[in-house]
Amino acid sequence: MFRQAVRSLCRSSTKSSLIKETQKRLLPACISNSQRFVSTEVSKNQAAPAVAAKNAPAKQEVAGGSIGKVVAVIGAVVDVQFESNLPSILNALEVQGRESRLVLEVAQHLGENIVRTIAMDGTEGLVRGNLVVDSGSPICIPVGPETLGRIMNVIGEPIDERGPIITKTKAPIHAEAPAFVEMSVQQEILITGIKVVDLLAPYAKGGKIGLFGGAGVGKTVLIMELINNIAKAHGGYSVFAGVGERTREGNDLYHEFMETGVINLKDKSSKVALVYGQMNEPPGARARVALTGLTVAEYFRDVEGQDVLLFIDNIFRFTQAGSEVSALLGRIPSAVGYQPTLATDMGTMQERITTTRKGSITSVQAIYVPADDLTDPAPATTFAHLDANTVLSRGIAELGIYPAVDPLDSNSRILDPNIVGQKHYDVARSVQKILQDYKSLQDIIAILGMDELSEEDKNIVARARKIQKFLSQPFQVAEIFTGHAGKLVQLEENIAGFEKILKGEMDHLPEVAFYMVGNLNDVIEKAERLAKET
Repeated sequence: MFRQAVRSLCRSSTKSSLIKETQKRLLPACISNSQRFVSTEVSKNQAAPAVAAKNAPAKQEVAGGSIGKVVAVIGAVVDVQFESNLPSILNALEVQGRESRLVLEVAQHLGENIVRTIAMDGTEGLVRGNLVVDSGSPICIPVGPETLGRIMNVIGEPIDERGPIITKTKAPIHAEAPAFVEMSVQQEILITGIKVVDLLAPYAKGGKIGLFGGAGVGKTVLIMELINNIAKAHGGYSVFAGVGERTREGNDLYHEFMETGVINLKDKSSKVALVYGQMNEPPGARARVALTGLTVAEYFRDVEGQDVLLFIDNIFRFTQAGSEVSALLGRIPSAVGYQPTLATDMGTMQERITTTRKGSITSVQAIYVPADDLTDPAPATTFAHLDANTVLSRGIAELGIYPAVDPLDSNSRILDPNIVGQKHYDVARSVQKILQDYKSLQDIIAILGMDELSEEDKNIVARARKIQKFLSQPFQVAEIFTGHAGKLVQLEENIAGFEKILKGEMDHLPEVAFYMVGNLNDVIEKAERLAKET
């Protein structure tokens, strides 16, 4: 009897110490679900009674702090059995006795007090019998200005070797979409300062933009310029979520951000927060890292009232990871082997990306189309949520025109006279028409030459070539590569410039003067400079 009492006492004290230690490491800000963004100082004070209560022996009846043990490990899926007080679905659990932190997310309740979880990191070395502690809340991550210039993983841990990310606030990665009463019904253009985007495929505040482009066509530079311009024009921040892409590309992007000043390690002027869950991560991390990035962006929108840019590269990998997780959980697959909850998973995330009365999150999502099949369920489900498409063309990049945005393939839902105004709409459609006419004349020019064209067609070709050149633009983040000073063009100047070219008011200027400039004043200055040189 004495020995049994001693063993029971030891087990009780071990549990108490485990709970205390875990409470320190886990994120206590998420204990209160009544307010999403909770100050860590306040939450620590709130959490103190709960921690004290957990010192009671035997069954723990408080939220969080329940101890279970691993009963099965199947790759990224881990089954955990609890004596009582099962953790809620989507709660974060932490495995004890490991050097590296391993967080599990509850996905299913199986019966017999067993929960099935998805691991957010590798399960190598995990064995049956390992102790697991329930945090009492979903995965929580640090949010706030302190995340700018830093790289974190899916559970909010820094991976840039620059020390811990110490913030005043933490938030759970799972949240409801804003209520209808919180949403803004106004349709408004997000001015990017990039001519071809603002004129032909404008971005809506709180909209979702699909970014299509292969390797080497300037996708990364376009992303960096958008981040830079949003910071300068709107004072806003950006969040970049690397979902299931190459680690090398994430590393290159980080160093390019530092070279171009988007990230500044010397002071607090960084404009972007980075969240990475690359392709070497288990499917649980890749399926949740987009939500981690979105949570960081939601803080800037809801608390600081910012217009935030959220980049997700690549949104297809989010769906792909969800498919892997679904198969591991034993769900019956749907069309083409995707998860039966494909539309729900995508909709749950996309509906959180919107404009509210406080601010907006505008999302630019790189989209990989498997086997170029647009009817594949993954891209087809994504297309339903998009407001605009920005297509980067290799053919335009080969002409030396950057950004290599295809003016005919790119489109936007808000290119509507009721939203952008009649003048903007008419100029944009006229630009697209003249470029389409030029495209149809190119075969005739290639066979017969320019001399066989009518005077009207010659004017179309000359103006279309000037418009094509004028759609190019020197980027501020690319100054160190191109030697051209970057230009940010206001929307009114942008529309007026193309309108004058269409009317023929710029016919007397040479075509080369329209290449890599900002507004029409830059064109005139360049033409005068070229005239003096000749």
